[in-house]
Amino acid sequence: MEEGSIIHVDYDLYNSDSGELIETTREDVAKEHEMHQENRPYEPLVCVVGSGQLIQGFENSLLEAEVGKDIEIEIAPVDAYGEKDANMIETISIDKLLRYVRDPKSLYVGGPVSIDGRNGILSYLAAGRARIDYNHPMAGRTLKYNYRIVSVIDDKEEKVKALLKSNTGLDDFEVEFDGDDISITVPQQMLFDTNAAMIKFRMVTTLRDSIGAGKVSFIEVHEPRNMTPEGTDEEEDNDAADEDLSKLTVAELKQRCTDAGLATSGKKADLIERLSNA
Repeated sequence: MEEGSIIHVDYDLYNSDSGELIETTREDVAKEHEMHQENRPYEPLVCVVGSGQLIQGFENSLLEAEVGKDIEIEIAPVDAYGEKDANMIETISIDKLLRYVRDPKSLYVGGPVSIDGRNGILSYLAAGRARIDYNHPMAGRTLKYNYRIVSVIDDKEEKVKALLKSNTGLDDFEVEFDGDDISITVPQQMLFDTNAAMIKFRMVTTLRDSIGAGKVSFIEVHEPRNMTPEGTDEEEDNDAADEDLSKLTVAELKQRCTDAGLATSGKKADLIERLSNA
């Protein structure tokens, strides 16, 4: 595959030692491993070959790959997320840990914690001590990829839309060209994103690096929103109130708990109760 090609690639990522599925773009594989999430799209990853977007071992393999060919590779830690660094593991007192935690009940071994602005994983909690691992969660692991390059994107507009979607998760951008200059009408969902400025900066960098874009202009159209007399968004309130957590899978419930800083242990009913009371 030529460096700089913009491709769609389907893949399954496994822990090579345990056989555990870590992530996948294929819905049937997610269901087979009981990791299916109802509300997420399963579709090929968009990436620029050789851009450094992916781990080195995967990048190297893509450069040798062909469209439509199924490939299986193992990637050693040195070409993935590195070896475990003992200097990135810290033991502190529980008293110090609690100074950085708003809700002590949310603490659990294997859960995320943030100490002095550093994000890590709580790997041990006992006898008045806590051990925080600041290594990447997949450091030290040998990884296995099963993948296939589904297609190479050649059309300029399709390249831009694919790159915009891969950076934002949104696919309803409107794109116009004037030579190398690009005008992009931003979707309504993005207008209220507090990280919109950073996202735009990242998109400009991606478009210039990937397709040689010139001037990039963003157009925002602010439509009126239906508001209740109290000034709240009626549709959002109703959606939140009507959500039935029992319809979510265990994997989705655990992800919600993780995002909310809650424990992920227990049965499905425990997870639902935990989220409902948060």
